[in-house]
Amino acid sequence: MGRPAPGAPLLLLAAALLLAGPRAGAPRPRVTANFACRVRADGALPRPRCHQKEQDGAALSPPALALSTARLCQASHDCQPCVRVRLALHTAGLGSVCGLQLDFLVLGSNRASWLQVWRRHPEAAGSLWQVQFDCFPVESGRRVLVSLGTVPDRGLSLNQSHLVPAEPAGPEFSYAWRPEARAIEVLVPEGPDLTVRLCHQLALECEELSTPFPRQALVSGGHSVVLPYEFLLPCLCIEASYLHRDSLRTKLCPFQAQPAAYGPELWASMQFHDYSASSEATMVMVLSARCPLHPTATLCWKESDTGACHSIPNSTAMESNQAYTVEKVDVHPLLCFKFSYGNSSHVECPHWPDAAWNVSLSVRFLQLLLHVTSTVPASFSAALCRWQGSRCEPEVPVYTVTSPESSGPRELTLLLPVQILGGCVLVWRSDVQFARKQLLCPDVARKRFGLLTLGLALALGLLGTVLLLNYRSLRKLATVPRGRRPVLLVYSPDSEEHKILVCALADMLRSVLGCDVRLDLWEAGSVGRLGVMPWLHVQRELVAREQGIVLLLWSRGSTRLYRLWRGAAAGSSGSPDPHDLFGAAMSCLQSELQAAAGAGPLGDWALAYFGELCSRRDVPPALCPLPCYRLPRELAGLARLLQGSTRPPACPWPRPPLHKLLASEKRKGLQGRVELCRLLQQPKGAPLARLPAPPVGSVGPSPCAPPARPTLQRPCCP
Repeated sequence: MGRPAPGAPLLLLAAALLLAGPRAGAPRPRVTANFACRVRADGALPRPRCHQKEQDGAALSPPALALSTARLCQASHDCQPCVRVRLALHTAGLGSVCGLQLDFLVLGSNRASWLQVWRRHPEAAGSLWQVQFDCFPVESGRRVLVSLGTVPDRGLSLNQSHLVPAEPAGPEFSYAWRPEARAIEVLVPEGPDLTVRLCHQLALECEELSTPFPRQALVSGGHSVVLPYEFLLPCLCIEASYLHRDSLRTKLCPFQAQPAAYGPELWASMQFHDYSASSEATMVMVLSARCPLHPTATLCWKESDTGACHSIPNSTAMESNQAYTVEKVDVHPLLCFKFSYGNSSHVECPHWPDAAWNVSLSVRFLQLLLHVTSTVPASFSAALCRWQGSRCEPEVPVYTVTSPESSGPRELTLLLPVQILGGCVLVWRSDVQFARKQLLCPDVARKRFGLLTLGLALALGLLGTVLLLNYRSLRKLATVPRGRRPVLLVYSPDSEEHKILVCALADMLRSVLGCDVRLDLWEAGSVGRLGVMPWLHVQRELVAREQGIVLLLWSRGSTRLYRLWRGAAAGSSGSPDPHDLFGAAMSCLQSELQAAAGAGPLGDWALAYFGELCSRRDVPPALCPLPCYRLPRELAGLARLLQGSTRPPACPWPRPPLHKLLASEKRKGLQGRVELCRLLQQPKGAPLARLPAPPVGSVGPSPCAPPARPTLQRPCCP
């Protein structure tokens, strides 16, 4: 990506002035020669640049060493007199000569220095050396001795001396700052007329102000002139000179120590060019400044278009030629650069109104449904958060989804459980280092508030009834230690209702039983990064190593997908899809069932189904060896399995509320499944009224531990 180079035209102009004639000022010491050259100098002399170029004007007849007076105008100093050296030499007959050496001695101060000029390609060069050095700085009124020799020394010695004439003092003037008129008044004393102007001091010269501000003004002795300026800047200077050509100039920059010159006008004088690219996750901002300043830049994020910008730690931008770059960034209109110089700062945001991705939030069946639309391949994470003062702090777990590597906008979906009424969600791009977290809060104050309130009231009523019936069992169950053994949920994504119930059951197992639930909907980032098969094998190994459970959740759609998988596995309809998590789990289960044939049931596999989505007749005969549970009727048995117990519960499971719920489901269809979802998903930290307690005095394993080869298993098939 090309970057504009501020000040490049000024460099060309300065070089043109240098080569225009012998009286032009040199911007820095330099050497020109009629061959490709390189230069060495001692520490007292700034290392000159070396250029191959034929000298302008009449060429010297060798051997010759000519000295003249010129002016050297370096970046950090005023112009000063210097000695220009021109030489011509034939090295034929001197033997092999690699370079020439110039020795300087300033009489009176005994200041000495030396300079060597070398050929880059000695074998391709001729014997004629034509060299010009601009130039050796000397104080006004001093005499300089210059001698020329060869490298290596061949006995050649040319010597010349030159007197630098004393220069008269530059023009005098005074000034008065008029801040109310945004102008500077320049007063010229009695004497000769002067030309005065305002300019911006750059690295090599003082650049005139742009139109419509006057470039220069003629002021008679004893008079004054008012010069307006556009911005009050630290590099704003006043320059005066006599009317004759090549006159001495006097320059004064009075605002370098003025605090007002480093305020808002400094940033208003700059132009910001945005070259950020959301597809490359890179932010680039290029400055075009009137003053040669190099501010620092960091990232910050804004709460709104007019809000404060909060700094992001460790986000300093890399700077090169006033181009500031930060990589691995979620380019967003409210993720901005914060430039700082001295005690002043300025915020500049990307110059486009749209972000590379958008997210919307809706409430559905007591679930938060996030719809992410992205124009670039990326990963996005979301987490529920709780308000702590003025900030909403995220909580675990973090849900992640990844957009595929493809062109065009892609829509992704994340399903999160609702834990508290009035809670919010933080969403951010997670495949970059710097991203702005977007806060979304569900709108439950209008249409959905009554529905949610009614649902919560029903759930609280059921919970209260269960609490009254099972108070003693709850006290016993509260003493059971809670473990973190893994439970891997495998399901078929055949319907939205099934996925919602799966998520509700997963949240209940995690929040009520304290199980370490592994669900692809909650780990979409890991699934997308590793792939379906590797992710499943990693989770299966984790379950085997930590004695967990693989819980297969079945439905009528699972039966249809199972038949398709059997056909693909048999080769009748192609090879199994490597991106099909359900098919991959069936392959894993089939191989384990074959390996365990005749050795009894698998100890870490179980099957469950939701009673109104399918029946036991929908379970294939090949899966009959697995322990099977109908939900929610046999939820107590599933809880005992996850607790590692095969004994009946101390207190019978309260069935009447569940039977009423199922009867209502038959009448209302999907609405009944909503109530079932509400029943399964209890708020985090709710009492465990519906779960059986272990026998009094017994010490069982962790709640999520698998059974130790249970002897009483209810088969899947009748």
